[in-house]
Amino acid sequence: MTSPQSGGSAPDKFVPKATPETQPYWDAAAAGRLDIQRCTACERPFFYPRTSCPHCGSEKVAWFTASGRATLYSYVISERPAPGFPTPTVIATVELEEGPRMMTNIVDVDPTPEALPLDLPLQVRFEQRGEVAVPVFAPIDGGDR
Repeated sequence: MTSPQSGGSAPDKFVPKATPETQPYWDAAAAGRLDIQRCTACERPFFYPRTSCPHCGSEKVAWFTASGRATLYSYVISERPAPGFPTPTVIATVELEEGPRMMTNIVDVDPTPEALPLDLPLQVRFEQRGEVAVPVFAPIDGGDR
C-alpha cells in the first residue's frame, strides 16, 4: 500500500463525514489501507459499507483489507470547475480485484480517453483532505498487475 497521503493536502475539496457504519472504512484509509466488508454467511465482498449483506441480507458482516488493486470500469472526464478540484478531473468507477465496484477519482494520469482505456490496471492511493484520507486510484506503472 501507499502512504496515507498522495501529493499533498487538499483542504478545499469535499471532505466526507464518517457515520457509524463507515467509521472503520475511514479509520483504515487514515492508516493507508483499503478496508471493505464481506458477508460471513455467503462469503461475498461488497462496497459501500453497510450493516447487512446486499447479496443475501445477512447481518453477519466483517471487515477485511482489500488488495488495493483495481481496473478501470467506467469514467467521465469532468471539465466543470469545482472548488479544490483541478479541471479536468477524472471521476471513475473502478472494479476492485475482490469484485466490488466503487466510485473514485483517477490521479497521476493524463486526463484523456487515450490514457484511460477500460480495464486499465490501477492501484489505490490516499489523498489527504484535511483530517480525512480519501482513496483515489492511479495507473500501475507499466500496466502490469
